[in-house]
Amino acid sequence: MAKRKVQRRMRTILGEDPTAMVWCEVHKRIPKPPADVHRAAGKGRLKPRHHWLLYVGAVAFFFVVVPMMLIDRLGDRLGGATPARRSRSSRTASGGTSADGRPTTRDSERGERTDGVFDGDWDLSAGRLLLRWYTQSPNPKRLVMLAPGRVCLAASPRRRLSPTKADDFRIVAEYPSSEVRVEGEAGQPRGFATFRLCFTDGSWLELGRLAEPADADSFLRHVAAGN
Repeated sequence: MAKRKVQRRMRTILGEDPTAMVWCEVHKRIPKPPADVHRAAGKGRLKPRHHWLLYVGAVAFFFVVVPMMLIDRLGDRLGGATPARRSRSSRTASGGTSADGRPTTRDSERGERTDGVFDGDWDLSAGRLLLRWYTQSPNPKRLVMLAPGRVCLAASPRRRLSPTKADDFRIVAEYPSSEVRVEGEAGQPRGFATFRLCFTDGSWLELGRLAEPADADSFLRHVAAGN
């Protein structure tokens, strides 16, 4: 459940208490728009900015792990591979499965799909919102707040945040209820729950990865009841 300071922040920027709220994300990779559409929209980011520790890890991998792998490979060539190393090599080359037969992470990543995020028309409301999703904030999380007569999306300027404690978010998009309808079902399985922003121009955007079970369940119940 959101902390009191988060609730106070919502009350301050809305001027009233929201009728429902939830932290969420675009739960699939944003598809790559046509080059001319992306350029016309200002060529904004289509991916989140990563924390600096990720870059430190990448540098450490390149300068520490890679040289060790090369030295190990050189040792194999000079002295012959040991039975254990040959066994590991044969498993690695056997088609991308782990020892228990499950697909490796790389195979899973190859199979990820980018469809189902939105209706596909970049010129309509949902597509325009996606084009500026990460220019508004480097963090993928958005706070969707429902208030009488409007739907508001807020974001934090930080790269990392805790949904229960973040209190520096600001509104980055606001739509009157006459232009957008929120659709979702109550009682969805935890971790797989989604909802849609459906605009009157026929476009829609699906959001998922709902944070905080109590807030998510309350939000979906409210949406399922017809806002």
